[in-house]
Amino acid sequence: MATATHLLGMDLANPVVVGSGLLTDQERNIRRLLHSGAGAVVTKTIHPNPPTGLDERIIRLPTGMINSTTYSKRSVDHWVGILHDLARDGLPVIASLHADSPVELAELATRVEAAGCRALELGISCLNEKDGLDDVPERVYAYTSAARAATRVPFSVKLASGEGLHARALAAARAGADAVTISDTLPAAAVHPETGDLRLGGVFGYSGPGIKPLVLASLWKLRSAGFSLPLMGSGGVQSGRDVHDYLGVGAVAVQVYTALHTDMNLTLTRIVAEATGSGNTDHSCAPVVGADRSGQVRS
Repeated sequence: MATATHLLGMDLANPVVVGSGLLTDQERNIRRLLHSGAGAVVTKTIHPNPPTGLDERIIRLPTGMINSTTYSKRSVDHWVGILHDLARDGLPVIASLHADSPVELAELATRVEAAGCRALELGISCLNEKDGLDDVPERVYAYTSAARAATRVPFSVKLASGEGLHARALAAARAGADAVTISDTLPAAAVHPETGDLRLGGVFGYSGPGIKPLVLASLWKLRSAGFSLPLMGSGGVQSGRDVHDYLGVGAVAVQVYTALHTDMNLTLTRIVAEATGSGNTDHSCAPVVGADRSGQVRS
C-alpha cells in the first residue's frame, strides 16, 4: 500500500502526482485534481516565450497518445497570479518551468519563487519544439546550474529515458538538482493509413503504457548504479499496480497523466484509491478546493 511521502520539501498525502500537460494548464483543473486525491500536481510548463504558429495536436492510439504540444500559452504574469493563490491556500503544486536559455530560466525561477511556489520541475527535455531536441549532459548542467543559482526552492529535473540517461542524470545532480523525473515523452510517429504520410507531420512525443517497461528499466539501472537523488517515475500509469511497480524500482513518487485524458477526475480517484488502499473513489460531487482573491477559480 502506497503511503505518504516527502518530495521536494513537501509532505504529500500519497505519492501519486499529476504530471504536466494540457490538463494542468488551468487553475480550476489543478484544484479539482488535488481534490480528487492527487498528492501533488505539476503545472503545464510555463515558458516566457512559448513558440507560436505550431500545429499543436494530440493523436490517440490504442496504447497511449502522441502529442505535438509544447508549453503553456498563458503569460508568466498570469501564472504568477495563479501560483500565488495556490500557495496562499497551501496546496501542493509543482511549477513546471522552461525557457529559451539558462539565463531566462533563472529569471523565470526567481519570479515563480517570489510568488510563493514551494517546488519546481524543470521541463527542459520537451522534444516537440521546431528543431527537436538532442539532449546532452552539458545542456542539462547549464540549465540546472542556472536555476540552482537563482532559487532556493527545491526542484526536480525532468529527463527523457534513453541513451545517455545516466550521464544526463548525473549532470543534473552535480548542478544542484534536488530530484530527477523520468521520463518525459519519447520520440514516436504514426502513419496515415491512406496517404502513407506521418500524422502530425513528423516525429513527436509519445506517452502511455508502452513506455512504462522502458522507464522502469531506467529507474532500476540508475538505482543499481548508486544514483542517490530522489526519483519520480512517469510513464504509462493506469492503475495502482503501476504506481507500486514504480515505487518498487526506487521511485519516491509517481506521475500519472495520459490515462487522465479519459474521465480525468474519476480515473485519478480510482488510481489513488488502488495505490493507497483507501477505497475512497467518490469525490465527484464535492466543491473545488479554494479560490482566487476574488473568490473565483480562474480558467
